[in-house]
Amino acid sequence: MNPLKSDEYPAIYGDYVENVVGSVMEELHEQVETFPEFIQNIPEDLGDYTYADGKWTIKEVLCHILDTERIMAYRALRFARNDMTELAPFEQDEFVQHGRHNERSLNSIEEEFIHLRKANLVLFNTFNETELERKGMASGRLITVKAFLYVIAGHLTHHRIILKERYLNNENVENLV
Repeated sequence: MNPLKSDEYPAIYGDYVENVVGSVMEELHEQVETFPEFIQNIPEDLGDYTYADGKWTIKEVLCHILDTERIMAYRALRFARNDMTELAPFEQDEFVQHGRHNERSLNSIEEEFIHLRKANLVLFNTFNETELERKGMASGRLITVKAFLYVIAGHLTHHRIILKERYLNNENVENLV
């Protein structure tokens, strides 16, 4: 899949897009292997840990990744099927607040990620070049179907870095994937 042009996505997603090096499909496939390993290396007793008041817990960050992937894949599907209805934004803080994520085990979050990503990969592999180039309005911004794939992959990378640097530093966990 070709790299994105700047007119294919809004600037707000620039950091996520830049997190993808090489083929986005290869990155998405690689993440379905490496991200579960990353989660497995987090001790269960750290799942409710937050590095500062008002910040999300590790479980909340992980479930935010799931929620965002699910929403971005849905948006990609709508535009790929040529549904040009403008799609509303979602409020990530509301999703986290009402998600009951801290009631879950890290294992259940890992399992959900694997199933979600594999299902999305099946979907994404059905998109042809015409469908990938389709654009639509989501959250008041013009974006291509292909860009959603980059956002999904880059968003995961973004939060994995945050988890490693702010939550799982050497004081908490060693030898993280």
